[in-house]
Amino acid sequence: MRWDALFQDMEAQLAAEQRLVLESEVSERARVEIAGIALADRLRAALGRELAVLLSSGLQVSGVLAHVGSEWIVLNEAPQQWLVPYSAVARYQGVGRDVLQDSGVRARMGLASALRGLARDRSEVTVHLAMAATQERALFGVIDRVGKDHFDLAVTSAGEARRQGNVSSVVTVPFATLAALRSLRGQEL
Repeated sequence: MRWDALFQDMEAQLAAEQRLVLESEVSERARVEIAGIALADRLRAALGRELAVLLSSGLQVSGVLAHVGSEWIVLNEAPQQWLVPYSAVARYQGVGRDVLQDSGVRARMGLASALRGLARDRSEVTVHLAMAATQERALFGVIDRVGKDHFDLAVTSAGEARRQGNVSSVVTVPFATLAALRSLRGQEL
């Protein structure tokens, strides 16, 4: 009888130890899996959700997440849309925990691709520049050309069409200083 109790106790200890090893292995695998999740994959899973985004400049924008590129998101905030580079964001609220892996197509849709679409459509935009950690400056106009890491903006007064006489200057904006870009009059981004 004493032998039976001893063996049962040893079996119980061994089973408990195996459970702890298994739980530890499962926890470690979960940590490794989570460590491999990119922000863009979580944002893709949040398509259609309402997000609040705080920019490094202090500006907060919100809207329904409509598009997710490899370096940017688009938020619909009626009657306008916001294109926001990931690099300009200090905080996202409302993303959730779901993950949607990239199909590969969106990985090639960088910030330059999105801006080239706006340049092609001659969309009037408001460009918000991050001047310092707590400052921001807005420019109105139409994107003329887009390079690898910058774009040229034909600056006009708010609401004016891009015509030779309406352009006050053409400025070159490095992508690194772009805080956000807002469409005017409900034009699609």
